[in-house]
Amino acid sequence: MTVNRFSILAIGLVAVLSVAVPQAQAGHKAMDKAKPSLAEIEKNVKKAMKTFNVPGLALAIVKDDKLVMSKGFGVLEMGRKDKVNSDTLFGIASNTKAFTAAALAMLADDGKLNWDDKVTDHLPSFQLHDPYVTREFTIRDMLSHRSGLGLGAGDLMIWPTSDITNDEIVKRMRFLKPVSSFRSEYAYDNLMYVLAGEIVAKASGMPWQDFVRSRILKPLNMLDTRMSHSRIGKDNRNVATAHAPIDGELGPVGGDFLENFSSAGSIASSVNDVSKWIKVQLRGGLLSSKGGEEKWLFSESQNRQMWAPHTLQNISAFNEEMNRTHFRAYGLGWGLNDHHGYKMVSHTGGIMGMVSQVVLIPELELGMVVLTNQQSGSAFRAITTDIVNRYLGVEHKDWVDVYNARLKARVASSNSYVADLMKNRAKASKPSLALSEYAQTYQDDWYGDIAVKLIENGKKLEMRFSRTKSLVGHLEHFQYNTFIVRWYDRSTNADAFVNFHLTPQGKIDQATMEAVSPLTDFSFDFQDLLLRPKPKPES
Repeated sequence: MTVNRFSILAIGLVAVLSVAVPQAQAGHKAMDKAKPSLAEIEKNVKKAMKTFNVPGLALAIVKDDKLVMSKGFGVLEMGRKDKVNSDTLFGIASNTKAFTAAALAMLADDGKLNWDDKVTDHLPSFQLHDPYVTREFTIRDMLSHRSGLGLGAGDLMIWPTSDITNDEIVKRMRFLKPVSSFRSEYAYDNLMYVLAGEIVAKASGMPWQDFVRSRILKPLNMLDTRMSHSRIGKDNRNVATAHAPIDGELGPVGGDFLENFSSAGSIASSVNDVSKWIKVQLRGGLLSSKGGEEKWLFSESQNRQMWAPHTLQNISAFNEEMNRTHFRAYGLGWGLNDHHGYKMVSHTGGIMGMVSQVVLIPELELGMVVLTNQQSGSAFRAITTDIVNRYLGVEHKDWVDVYNARLKARVASSNSYVADLMKNRAKASKPSLALSEYAQTYQDDWYGDIAVKLIENGKKLEMRFSRTKSLVGHLEHFQYNTFIVRWYDRSTNADAFVNFHLTPQGKIDQATMEAVSPLTDFSFDFQDLLLRPKPKPES
């Protein structure tokens, strides 16, 4: 997910904010007296769940350092009676990134590292495609999505669940080719946060999971939170089940909560626990001040680093018009923007069948978290926007209707695009080669081996990603030397074109891939693969 025009533009942006915020204070104080009806908020939550077909959801709101709402709605899983409550565990996915950023901030407070340390000082084997970028790449760059790599580059090494290790990821990063110059554009990058966890481990002398558990979760009394799905324990049944559309029908899917994403997205938590995290964030890192002695999780100066704009992002016409947004940026583990004159600090998270959002309005000492067990971003956005605007006292809108209309338009546009592809293909065309010629093992520099084999007595082709158990599907002829791989796991919504390129001699030189639907999750970065026939071992 992300952007960049750093240096001069970012410094100018900070200067603008420092002037603009005080001018708005008088109006802010008046609005701060707004006391939204919790009953109306609940009514909107239920409407969102019904509209976007969300089986279960949990919501917590923090205001003035107090937990004013913490509640579960719906069920853990379709067809079961077990209810979601405020202690139900959900995968929080990329909301994990803020924990990783905080871990690094704490190590900076400890003098173990600096944000502008070169990554190679901590991970000597780290190497990107461009030697200059490798040499200059800092921890700050690592966390602010400005590497020059494309959106979700290399995510297929960790999603869907693969057996590729973090050490292998470090070594394979150099094969990922940039799509923009270093520090020039925002492009969301999960792999950098996976590697940031490795830096936490190197600098602290303990695994990322252990550091976050002992230095963050324990002091905050986040006792139910687990660093990954496998650490929840079989005795804990209060765990939400992920749901996603499977060929148009919603059903349970997955369940590993991004185990391989580790420091980029593996944490499982509840709204009760996340509310404690929200409180310390709104206090700027202050844990407590009991007995006159202040205790800090991380320092105020580190809080400012994490909430400072590092990489600028584009602003949609929708956000400019509907939310009065004038800037968007990414900090360190947090997204930043203005919302009706207030600074908003937020992040979203998404895995197969679960999405979530954390939103903070520091000036109002307001924070909230929405965790859901269905992959509908429209649901949580309709809920958080409604709550924020109620506290701001801005003109009320039915945000469920607004986001539903946007969702329908996106789906209709995608469906039309795919329908046109199918309609306009050369239906009478045939593959240039016999199917047996396509049946080879192909190799990509950063992913590894991908096999195409004959099945059903040589009548069909099957594709199998060697390191990803769930990426197996049959190849359906599209036109000429292009096929569509239809994954057997239909919950992925990630069918992809496979285009075989031939040499002048009629041999397969390489194959490329790209998702069929524009709605396919960006972490299926098939477009970054360059598959070449793997040389057969000499006999």
